[in-house]
Amino acid sequence: MAKLSRLASDSTAARVVAQMRDLILQGVFAPAERLVEASLSERLDASRTPIRSALQTLEQQGLVERARGGYVVRTYTAADVAQTLTAQAALEGILARLAAEQGLTRATNDALQECLDEGFRIAALPDGLDDASIAAYAVMNIRFHALIAQAANNEALCRCLDIIEQRPFGAVGSMLQSLMRLPSGRGLIAYTALQHAELVDALRKGLGTHAQGIAEAHRRIALSDFEAVLATHPQAAQVVGLQRLSA
Repeated sequence: MAKLSRLASDSTAARVVAQMRDLILQGVFAPAERLVEASLSERLDASRTPIRSALQTLEQQGLVERARGGYVVRTYTAADVAQTLTAQAALEGILARLAAEQGLTRATNDALQECLDEGFRIAALPDGLDDASIAAYAVMNIRFHALIAQAANNEALCRCLDIIEQRPFGAVGSMLQSLMRLPSGRGLIAYTALQHAELVDALRKGLGTHAQGIAEAHRRIALSDFEAVLATHPQAAQVVGLQRLSA
């Protein structure tokens, strides 16, 4: 009974963390807004204990911070997002190198080939990109990166990557769908699909250093596109989903 109770508690805590993260990233809570446990408890239909635990988790993820004996929504900046993407690029590079050095299993190799086929299929669509094709590419992209991380067989590094991906815009493809709707979106898909193919080729050949370089460069696409959109688009914050971007 105690074990079942603990599992239920863990499930509630995970649900509350996910719901609160979504509300924050959607801009429902304003920058520096105080997060009141009683109000959150009522809104999310959870007791104070998982609410308190969720706030501590969100603090570790960089979405909230302590202030005046409680928590407030953190105001993050373009520099914060850039730091996250830079760290993510470094970690994914190391994971790719390890995956190449260890060698791909047949199952992983086949799964990566399925991702490549899907990516090139979408990039070659004659009628351009609609919401369905953009969503399909995003799903494939998440699977592609997850397969490489798993192939590295390093739990510690994967945990570090999980932490980074929970930070604002750290998740794989968190800005991709918005960027793909820009006029350059079709070219972005074609280029990333080619990079995926180059990376898989390096993994198959066991070229660890080469795979690391490609993986890092591939992840930096998100950083360069992010910076380009902020610099050139008049509604940059809305385009990339930065609800609370500050200078």
